[in-house]
Amino acid sequence: MIFELTQDAVQLLCDMISIESFSREEQNVADFLERYIESKGYVASRSGNNIWLLSPGFDTAKPTILLNSHIDTVKPVSAWTRNPFGAELENGKLFGLGSNDAGASVVSLLHAFFSLTQHEQSYNLIFAASAEEEVSGKNGIESLIRELPKIDFAIVGEPTGMHLAVAEKGLMVLDCVAYGKAGHAARNEGENAIYKALKDVAWFENYELAKKSELLGPVKMTVTQINAGTQHNVIPDKCSFVVDVRSNELYSNEELLSEIRKNVSCEVQARSTRLNSSATPLQHPVVRRALELQRNTYGSPTLSDQALMPFASVKMGPGESARSHTADEFILVSEIEEAIELYTNLLNGLKI
Repeated sequence: MIFELTQDAVQLLCDMISIESFSREEQNVADFLERYIESKGYVASRSGNNIWLLSPGFDTAKPTILLNSHIDTVKPVSAWTRNPFGAELENGKLFGLGSNDAGASVVSLLHAFFSLTQHEQSYNLIFAASAEEEVSGKNGIESLIRELPKIDFAIVGEPTGMHLAVAEKGLMVLDCVAYGKAGHAARNEGENAIYKALKDVAWFENYELAKKSELLGPVKMTVTQINAGTQHNVIPDKCSFVVDVRSNELYSNEELLSEIRKNVSCEVQARSTRLNSSATPLQHPVVRRALELQRNTYGSPTLSDQALMPFASVKMGPGESARSHTADEFILVSEIEEAIELYTNLLNGLKI
């Protein structure tokens, strides 16, 4: 049965690769996926470019597991030597944009859903293919969750080699501004905003927050952009810089923002505080079953839709993160087969 499911999944992924599905432009691939699901005898639901379906006999008295991955892709980099939408299959490798991130997860989770729903389980299943993940958009999983029944646990399909990211760092981007007073550079006048900003830049470089996560380590704050000055002989009256903050599960982004503002003199504005860190205990039944299946657990430094899920989750999917967003991106057919089998073995008969 796994062989037949894999064949169907690979063909579906080939068809999806051939359809451009850049973030916020996923309509055509969502249309295709909706028709595919309905051709299998299931009823698909839709909100915007998000597609989902419920397991037959959905019972609100049971806990619910969400199987989720995203259908949007980044745009291809210039170094591609193949057609990014060609879905070329060579020697067990399927090349194409979004094959690894995260089309393989989409089709593997969907076909595991088909397999698992052939038997009654102690839980409900929801499969959801969501939009706008690559841009953390508000019309993706964040909006979809409001449409779904209560969820108790989620598996988020991202390329992890089918190991479990049981924790994930959050993200907060800060826009910081130091103000001075303009003057002529040849005279001892004005107040240099760059010098004021440098004190705060040094604080971001050297400050260590007290709580360090066993899985994710310390909070990481990095100044990544800086801008100041209008010409060489004018003392700059404004210096702006950007800080990339990667949080661990021991701090909310709101807590970090408050701590930062207490310690720096510049003006600090967060672009968003919604992308928080997450962590799931190793004692969770899904994690315990995964460990029995010889899966490893780790903390992930990269962001996914987990950051927008207000319930326990793990990140787990076929492929390797290092292939994502690269030229000539690919997935192995064997990785899709392994994923369908592992997802099925992980969840079949599980009690949560």
